[in-house]
Amino acid sequence: MSLDDTELPRTEDEWRVRLTPEEFRVLREAGTERPWTGEYVNTKTPGVYHCRACGLELFASDTKFDSHCGWPSFDDAIPGRVKEIEDRSLGMVRTEIRCARCDSHLGHVFRGEGFTPKDTRHCVNSLSIRLEPR
Repeated sequence: MSLDDTELPRTEDEWRVRLTPEEFRVLREAGTERPWTGEYVNTKTPGVYHCRACGLELFASDTKFDSHCGWPSFDDAIPGRVKEIEDRSLGMVRTEIRCARCDSHLGHVFRGEGFTPKDTRHCVNSLSIRLEPR
C-alpha cells in the first residue's frame, strides 16, 4: 500500500486511525522498539523495504547487513527517500532519520563505525518499515 501525497493523513489523529498503537508510538512519536524484537532484525529475504506509514520505498535489501545491534541495519538508503535531522534527546547528539514523504520516524543513522565500506549504518525500527519481497 503506497499512499500518494493527497492520501496522506493531515493530523496525528488521522495517523492514529491508520496505524496500530505500537506503530504510532514509533512512527509518529519517535519511539524505539526493544532490541532484537523486530520482525526484520535477521531477515535475509530479497526485496525492498517501504515506509510502513505511507509505502514509500526506502531501502533495498542488498544494502541490509548484520550489525548485531538489535535492529535492522542498512548501509544506504534509496536516494532522496530518507531525511536526516539532528537529535539532541537523551543527552547526546545523534542523527534521526525520517521518511522524506510522510515525516515518520524510522530510526537513526551512524557514521564512522567501520561496519561496511560505506561506513554508514541506518539503524531502523522494524515497526517503521515493511518488506516487499522480490
